[in-house]
Amino acid sequence: MIKLSVVIITLNEEKNIARCIKSVAPIADEVLVVDSYSSDNTKTICHELGVNFVEHPFDNFVAQKNFADQSARYNHILSIDADEELSEQLLASIKKVKENFTADAYEFNRLNNYCGKWIKHSGWYPDRKLRLYDRTKGHWGGVKIHEKIEMQAGTSTAFLNGNLLHYSYTSVQDHISQANRFSTLGAESSINKGRKANLIKVVLFPFWRFIRNYLLKLGFLDGYYGFVVCIIISHENFLKYVKMLELQKNKNV
Repeated sequence: MIKLSVVIITLNEEKNIARCIKSVAPIADEVLVVDSYSSDNTKTICHELGVNFVEHPFDNFVAQKNFADQSARYNHILSIDADEELSEQLLASIKKVKENFTADAYEFNRLNNYCGKWIKHSGWYPDRKLRLYDRTKGHWGGVKIHEKIEMQAGTSTAFLNGNLLHYSYTSVQDHISQANRFSTLGAESSINKGRKANLIKVVLFPFWRFIRNYLLKLGFLDGYYGFVVCIIISHENFLKYVKMLELQKNKNV
């Protein structure tokens, strides 16, 4: 049986961290929390629950998660966020795979909770994530807002049953605020990669994103909040292309 380190990065997560830690306790041989100097009670709660707690300055998600995973005691890592927890089915799946870790990495679906409702369509589910892996064969990569574990060539990945439960937004305002931040980061990342925006993309891409998520991805089955989610996702897409146009204009000044 392998030894498993559960790794969590935090910043002001006093509302979530206890739920997260308690959900992984049955399968964790170590719980390591890497905190970016929280100003709330995150540190106190972690000490009360007896987990390993390290403070480290935050640069970006990729760098922070790589630091956290490399700081863990064991090579086999389960990386989850403070606002996530394991479902009973996923917990059982991980218990079983600990006894026979045949793949180099494992992925599973994430189910998002939005203002108290589980969103089962709208382009948000199944939201497959690779979070359980052998750190000697992979690392965190990606861009500022879409970090992901990148495995070495020739490695194997398997799928586990059960959901990673994600308590994403407690209010619509939180989602709107994050959409504004993410659209800025997305625009900057796209410009840095040499991508271009134009009026056609500003008009058509957000419209298509809404049609895809609300109709083709069955967002209407998620009721009122499904509609809200699809609208805000589309609006974030609109903001990204508008901000790209502004960045392009500023570069040409």
